[in-house]
Amino acid sequence: MKYFKFLIAICFLGMLFSCGGDDDICESGEGTPRMKVAFRSLSTGKETTLDTLYVAVDYGAGKVDLGKVAKIDSRLIPLRVDNSPYTDVYFKLTSKGAESKVRINYSTRSTYVSPGCGIKKSYENLSSELVTPNPVQKVEIGQNQIENEDKTNLYLSF
Repeated sequence: MKYFKFLIAICFLGMLFSCGGDDDICESGEGTPRMKVAFRSLSTGKETTLDTLYVAVDYGAGKVDLGKVAKIDSRLIPLRVDNSPYTDVYFKLTSKGAESKVRINYSTRSTYVSPGCGIKKSYENLSSELVTPNPVQKVEIGQNQIENEDKTNLYLSF
């Protein structure tokens, strides 16, 4: 009887530690990609590094603050994953300063990836419009589709 309890305890512990190893969620970067935004100087047109940048995004239920980043040359921003054809992104250089609103328009395509990761959204036909022009003075589209996070999709001129 002593060996039987020991055998049952070993089997129980083995089952406990063997669960969940294969369904790691989007471990290899197969999830929905984010939009890459880079910054340019308005006077020279060359890429520049900003001292600080505050970013907020409206995902449909109000603005969500993505925080402050210092000494930044590009930023990855997640877009909406619902069926909305646009995402509003807000940029400012100081916490109490003026805020620019940029509307990103796109069409989406969904692709099934795996049971653990689910569905991946790809964004196509990107276009942007500068709704509120201070501190951002100009927007330019880079690559007009988002399939991965390697290439710059939007350039902001300050």
